[in-house]
Amino acid sequence: MSNQELVYKNESIAKLRPQDLEKADQFCQGYKEFLDNGKTEREAAACAAAALEKAGYQPFQPGKQYQPGDKFYKLHRNKCILAATLGTKSLEEGVHINAAHIDAPRLDLRPVPLYESGEMAFFRTHYYGGIRKYQWATIPLAIHGVVYTRAGEKVEICVGEKESDPVFCITDLLPHLSARQNERTLPEGIKGEELNLVVGCLPVEGEEAKDQIKLNVLKLLNQEYGITEEDFIRGELEVVPAHKARDIGFDRGMIGAYGHDDRVDAYPALMAEIDTQAPAFTTLCVLTDKEEIGSEGVTGLNSQYMVQFIHQLCNSQKADYITTLQNSKCLSADVTAAYDPNWADAFEPNNSTYAGKGIALCKYTGARGKSGASDASAELVSYVTRLLEAEGVVWQMGELGKVDLGGGGTVAKYVASHDIETLDIGVPVLSMHSPFEVVSKGDVYMAYRAFLAFNKAEA
Repeated sequence: MSNQELVYKNESIAKLRPQDLEKADQFCQGYKEFLDNGKTEREAAACAAAALEKAGYQPFQPGKQYQPGDKFYKLHRNKCILAATLGTKSLEEGVHINAAHIDAPRLDLRPVPLYESGEMAFFRTHYYGGIRKYQWATIPLAIHGVVYTRAGEKVEICVGEKESDPVFCITDLLPHLSARQNERTLPEGIKGEELNLVVGCLPVEGEEAKDQIKLNVLKLLNQEYGITEEDFIRGELEVVPAHKARDIGFDRGMIGAYGHDDRVDAYPALMAEIDTQAPAFTTLCVLTDKEEIGSEGVTGLNSQYMVQFIHQLCNSQKADYITTLQNSKCLSADVTAAYDPNWADAFEPNNSTYAGKGIALCKYTGARGKSGASDASAELVSYVTRLLEAEGVVWQMGELGKVDLGGGGTVAKYVASHDIETLDIGVPVLSMHSPFEVVSKGDVYMAYRAFLAFNKAEA
């Protein structure tokens, strides 16, 4: 063994696989469309369902006896997708699961959001997930979601995405008058109660009434969507950045967009599932909701919906459910922090992951003393890295920044709680949780190739 072989090297895709750079650019064209069309978990799930149906997947039927190679899917409560291809091996030999999330940090409208103040109308918001609140002021914002009327009619709303649409914004204080604001700590530069969206400034015509600007907004909403103020109570309306995904840099090697966390793993996992044909192990792609707030609720992976799907499949295939779980493996596909030289003090270089150096494996996540982590076994890390090496997938290993600075979690521990071996894996992201995150196109493509390699495993 040479001296060079003794040393672990973390090298770039451009050096190791330059032939893949053009393929990465082509792959990311579809990814950018997915980002632009799926800015909420409902929209992303609908985009995924459409892609699966186009690829020939059939709705899952509990109790149906499936044959190897059959492809089927389930749209769970309009916010999650489960898509599977039945393998040639028995389910009891295990399922290969790629699990990513399709919710992203954002602002939600409060149940009674509309108010008038200072000759303007506003929507009050409640932030969802770990955002840095100051980043959401003074940028163009769009409103996406659904509202149900008193009669139960579903109304879909999307304003701010078309060139002809208005957009919305959160105002900030001018520097000339910000002396007291400048004394605030950075997390309180903009407070939660100040994340109020400007939605109007014109009074209703021809009427003398209280809150005429608010009333005008309600009239416009009623004319366009047939809704009243009460209907907001029955709605799920999300405020997201209004911009599109864009290439970054003169070389166009990166993508800037809202929602990379974690659609940058969801899309490659979905495409890998679609491109998997006649696998040995049954494959399962799970695109889930609510990860950003702890995977809670009926659409989060802290619930039972994924294992219930596996249970129903086991019943139809006459396989033992517990044995199936015990022999299954999962890639918890979630992003990690890319080393940022502008903020080098937050990272330990030897144990960081880098944009452009491939898909990132994280043996554990969690905070500080691995709190909340699923710590993958040496056996599982060995299994996955050997698969990646065999398929020429560029990969790297790292942690989420310096040990004592904080940390983060993924869905891994909720999957592992069902006795499923689980390893964290994902694309490194710059400016994570901001309205405009940045990733390397090469890493996105390596994520796809990693999930496909996992799906194609024969032993």
